[in-house]
Amino acid sequence: MKQGFRKNRRNGIIFGVCAGMADHFGFDVLWTRVAFAALTLLGFGLPLLLYLTVAILAP
Repeated sequence: MKQGFRKNRRNGIIFGVCAGMADHFGFDVLWTRVAFAALTLLGFGLPLLLYLTVAILAP
């Protein structure tokens, strides 16, 4: 059984949120970071706010 979302601080650059998402969904961490950067640029910073929220709340 797969556990819930967890940050990956070993492979993470800042807080490990993108690395944790890549681990959880089985994606490559590079593409997860590229997608996050693109969404941040297109979403006027809202994804950055969500990133910080997950960084604070996720184990």
